[in-house]
Amino acid sequence: MSVVRESDLIGIGKKYQIETEAGDNMVVVIHDDGRRELYRYDEEESESRCVMTLSDEESRQVAGIIGGLSYKPKALETIEVALDDLRIEWYKVEGKFEGANKTIGQLEVRQRTGASIIAGILGENTVINPGPDYVISPGTTLVIAGKKNNIKLLKEILL
Repeated sequence: MSVVRESDLIGIGKKYQIETEAGDNMVVVIHDDGRRELYRYDEEESESRCVMTLSDEESRQVAGIIGGLSYKPKALETIEVALDDLRIEWYKVEGKFEGANKTIGQLEVRQRTGASIIAGILGENTVINPGPDYVISPGTTLVIAGKKNNIKLLKEILL
């Protein structure tokens, strides 16, 4: 399991020190102006070197890529990420489902379930934060956020 240490950098922002399961050490500095700096610890030189600086928008794009919004490895088809009560799940819609070929608005997803569809992925096409007119086509993988019971309700509506 990775270890993450968080500390305030007065007048600068926040610093996150991360030691990965693979034994790599990195530091992420989030500046108050939105910039992010990524540092990698070099054991031979006993110092951290800045390897990349990203804008706020670039950071969010990279976070989506790393987090699996645009590509999810096959082994993670049913992954759940629990953050306190919040869960994020990937759910593939099959053609036989009642919710297939209907829009988010027609299904009244948020009103009926309290869950949110935060992305729809179909082939190479990813729609982040789809609106009520987004059609849930067969084969679409939905990225759903909500509490466990809310997500269960959404899956029941789709079935």
